Amino acid sequence: MTGLITAGILVLALLHAAQSVFVPFAFSMLVIALIWPVQAALQTVMPRLLALLIALTVTIIAVVSVGSSIAWGLGVLGHWLFLNAGRFQTIYLDWAQWLEEHGVAVAGPLAERFNVGALVGLLQGVAGRMNSFAGFTLVIFISVMLGLLEVEDVKRRLLLPSVQPHGARILAANRRIGAKLRRFMAVRTFASILTGLVVWIFARFVGLELAAAWGAIAFALNYIPFLGPFVATVFPTMFAIAQFDSWQSAVFVFVGLNLIQFVIGSYLEPRLTGASLAISPFAVIFSVFFWSFMWGLPGAFIGVPILICLIEYAAQVPATRWIAVLLSSTVNDEAVAALDRRDRT
Repeated sequence: MTGLITAGILVLALLHAAQSVFVPFAFSMLVIALIWPVQAALQTVMPRLLALLIALTVTIIAVVSVGSSIAWGLGVLGHWLFLNAGRFQTIYLDWAQWLEEHGVAVAGPLAERFNVGALVGLLQGVAGRMNSFAGFTLVIFISVMLGLLEVEDVKRRLLLPSVQPHGARILAANRRIGAKLRRFMAVRTFASILTGLVVWIFARFVGLELAAAWGAIAFALNYIPFLGPFVATVFPTMFAIAQFDSWQSAVFVFVGLNLIQFVIGSYLEPRLTGASLAISPFAVIFSVFFWSFMWGLPGAFIGVPILICLIEYAAQVPATRWIAVLLSSTVNDEAVAALDRRDRT
């Protein structure tokens, strides 16, 4: 047991230290799982390389759309912040003074940190991250291209008699993972688009400035369960405090945005996803925060797909099936019994 714990710690340390290698690899595997059916369908009516080119084009459009939406939203937000820095500093210092009068001493630290210099630094940080995102996307693009060319070869190798029964199990798990990931991303994309539109409409309705930017940010961050919607709710609320200079209006904005996130994320998404992706909410939260700690913002995006892979691979082996059961929100006794019968035969 001690050896297993030590090995696990070393593996996690390696994943964290070599994240520049493992993060693009993880994203590439996700993209390949999502677009391989598109390429496979196209290959039946056109040459393989042309099908690959079309599949890669679709991937680039999807990735650029999500990345551009959050980059544009943050860019508009940063520009507006820069132009209104003095106004924001005055309003928040007034609030800090009110808190200080009621026994909460925050005026000093707030005055030191909330200034134009801090805002300029924030803009520079965002610009730097956008530049690194471009390079990150290029690495993923090359990895996906090479991976798509090898999918059929890997499948044939997994079917060889010399790698059985492990090859058949891996192949079956990959099929189920691909189906679950495509369903998860399809539902998540629909929910993200709907969330962005509703947030934009709500922001315009209440008169909140930068309504389009808030909608774009809500759309992009909705791909991160729990953490993304929370950030997309807190930021507009903070701006509502400064814009309206009224805590009642800020509370109304906060409640309205949370209601939107609750209805779409907690009611609509589970109904669209169905029982096939029944994962424990605690496991989802832990996965998002754990992979955020390991790999930063990319880890937050990829956390749930990694969890889906872990559950499916664990379900294929009797010795680790208990892990899949614990990480699921529902227990399908018939499915577990079927897997047990298959293992015995």
